[in-house]
Amino acid sequence: MNYQSTSPLQSNNRDPQVAFHRRELSVILSLYGRMVAAGEWRDYGISCLRDVAVFSVFRRTAEHPLYRIEKRPRLRGRQGQYAVIGPGGQILKRGSELKTVLRVLERKLIRAVE
Repeated sequence: MNYQSTSPLQSNNRDPQVAFHRRELSVILSLYGRMVAAGEWRDYGISCLRDVAVFSVFRRTAEHPLYRIEKRPRLRGRQGQYAVIGPGGQILKRGSELKTVLRVLERKLIRAVE
């Protein structure tokens, strides 16, 4: 009898999960830290699915995500694998380099000094 237990954390060769790499996470968490210090963001969540990895940003824990940073490797050759999605589901920025895509969120840190 051959019995194999597969947990959701184990990667299966047929259905590998998409995840953020360490360098990608360091860029995202650097921006997240600055936004927390500015009082804009408070919580985050990470989802690693079969075709997409999502970093969700929340203003409060019990809310819907304020922004979603998605990584879709299948779109690497077309529109770019990274996207920033706003609260209404609209795509704010899409591209192949994470730092350039995240600039749309960094603009929120820049405020006019009166």
